[in-house]
Amino acid sequence: MSASLFIRLSLFVIGLILSADAVLLLSYRKIHLGIILPLLIGFVFCIYALFYAQIQQWLNQHLKIKKLWRCGWGIFVVWLMTLFAFFAFLILQIKDNQSIPPVKSIIVLGSGIENGQPSAALAKRLDTAAPIAKAQPDALLILTGGLDFGETHTEAAIMANYLQQHYSLPSTQMMLENQSTSTELNLKNSQIILKQHQIHLNNPIVIVTSDFHTLRAKAIAQKQGYSHVYMVSAPTPLLIRYNAWLREYFAYLSGWILNEY
Repeated sequence: MSASLFIRLSLFVIGLILSADAVLLLSYRKIHLGIILPLLIGFVFCIYALFYAQIQQWLNQHLKIKKLWRCGWGIFVVWLMTLFAFFAFLILQIKDNQSIPPVKSIIVLGSGIENGQPSAALAKRLDTAAPIAKAQPDALLILTGGLDFGETHTEAAIMANYLQQHYSLPSTQMMLENQSTSTELNLKNSQIILKQHQIHLNNPIVIVTSDFHTLRAKAIAQKQGYSHVYMVSAPTPLLIRYNAWLREYFAYLSGWILNEY
């Protein structure tokens, strides 16, 4: 098998996998950059693999465009290297949750609602937070998230209902932060609730979020003055894991640009 044929076959297989994964997630009404970008990349890979000879012939007739084409592939490879480096960094940072010492509060960051129920990622966060809340009944449990588009109940309210139904957690232990639409606002608005309960930002506080999200969430929390936080990571469902990680790659960059941390 020639090198060019191997490259074409590899690109076609990778393109099919990326496209099929994206189409599957789109069928579940999940639409974000971590899904759209792999769909576009997969489409380009498949087209390039299928029409390799014609594309090469056309490029040979337009040498300036051929140089730009090669430059584009070079930039793409460099971008892939930074993406894989980010993924590797995430994996190194994700650690098994150890025993949590006594804390004053447990903050669960929102992650979306689907048809009136917590999304798969949010359910994992709640499943991770519930044992901690049960083990520390005196810790104030703050559930964060406002009203999603098309929903009739806030994310925080749906989270509370989930915990009551699945873990019988008392409503008296929970406080709802039901105005936020981002991680930054989750943590900022939670400060109002903490202050109302005489809990200071230098008190020990647990923040529960998805594994890929712990880096950015911790950075945002520290900038806002949370000085004694324990980050607890919930596993990301395999079906959406790498799409979520890709989305977080861009979110981490944008957070840095927007000076969120």
